[in-house]
Amino acid sequence: MVEPKTLAGFMELLPADQIQFNRFLDIIRKNFEKFGFLPIDTPVLEISEVLLAKAGGETDKQIYSFKKGDGELCMRFDLTVPLAKYVAKNLNQLNFPFLRYQIGKVYRGERPQKGRFREFYQCDIDVIGKGLLDIKYDALVPSVMYNIFKEMNIGDFCISVSNRKILFGFLNYIGLNEKSQEILRLIDKYKKIDKENFIATMSELNIADENIQKIIDFITISGDKWEKIEKLKSLNIQDETYKEGVSELEQVIKLMSTFGVGGKFFDVDLLIARGLDYYTGTVYETELVGYESLGSICSGGRYDNLAGYYTNEKLPGIGMSIGLTRLFVKLKENDILAKESGAISSAIILPMGDTLTECIKLSNTLRENDINCEVYLQDVKFKHKISYAGKSGIKYAILVGEDEVNNGEYSIKNLIDGSQQKLGPKQLIEFLKN
Repeated sequence: MVEPKTLAGFMELLPADQIQFNRFLDIIRKNFEKFGFLPIDTPVLEISEVLLAKAGGETDKQIYSFKKGDGELCMRFDLTVPLAKYVAKNLNQLNFPFLRYQIGKVYRGERPQKGRFREFYQCDIDVIGKGLLDIKYDALVPSVMYNIFKEMNIGDFCISVSNRKILFGFLNYIGLNEKSQEILRLIDKYKKIDKENFIATMSELNIADENIQKIIDFITISGDKWEKIEKLKSLNIQDETYKEGVSELEQVIKLMSTFGVGGKFFDVDLLIARGLDYYTGTVYETELVGYESLGSICSGGRYDNLAGYYTNEKLPGIGMSIGLTRLFVKLKENDILAKESGAISSAIILPMGDTLTECIKLSNTLRENDINCEVYLQDVKFKHKISYAGKSGIKYAILVGEDEVNNGEYSIKNLIDGSQQKLGPKQLIEFLKN
């Protein structure tokens, strides 16, 4: 007999958890669409030369690839590269700025470990411009995520915002322009390594102690978001890239307030550098307050050219992504998820005696009124029916016997507190809808 087991790095959930996971998916999709983002769906499988045009380094090692006939195929490892292909392919049919969202599974051949998956859901939004893309969209994108996490009700969170131009400009100002990418990658790890290790690694790059201290003092500027902006201005750094970055950051945080993002839910943090060279301006990372050790639950930023490997058209963009599988598992492990009943139905209808036809008719009426319900169809003793109902997690059982059919009133039992009452069809519908 074959042992029923699931491949490591792939998530399977029991119904109660799957209901919660699906609820998160519904919240994300609903909020994406509230802000006017349009859905797209790209294939899980792509032609290798198309998907790998932008790959390299560690990415190549993580990709699932195989041969079918004469074709080399790959499974998508994120939703951004397929988006680049999609936009380049449909360039003349899309309306720009193009507000897009995609929710789907991606695949990475990583070594399975805690918090790492080989198959996981990504939930992405991006705004793609043609030639230009206004900085105002850099404030729109995090405001969408703010609404999502508020509705998820998973506790306080903070969207940290920065701008890589500020760091590039500062490093250029102190004469470290040639090492800026390496330094930004180290800055991005500053919270994960202690200060001594940061200094030691910077020294290995042959950076003078004086400059290392200048960098540390700069990236750890204190104060609230507005004070940090004023301090950045007051440094009077004469570098155009720096000035542009500070100006953009100020505009973004002002507009985030205008979009209704609560003051305690976002901040300026110069330690947010995002290690990928991909990002060129605004960058974001989101953490749960009190659970910062979980890492970022939503991140992203601005990039200058989405589809440079597929078209000569300049396509700047701004985007953020939620890795929902990892987030869900982390929330569950830390007991942050609200307890769910494990039921999808509002009521279960239990026939008593020869009333199955009436029970099915009642279920049809309830469903016509958008009430989820099920009828127990097994021909067993009533004690088995009520036992099944109690274990199902459904809150209400509707008991239908000959008296209920003759009187036109149904007994509805609360399976949590044991209370019971009789209601007519219209009252029953109103009760279950409330």
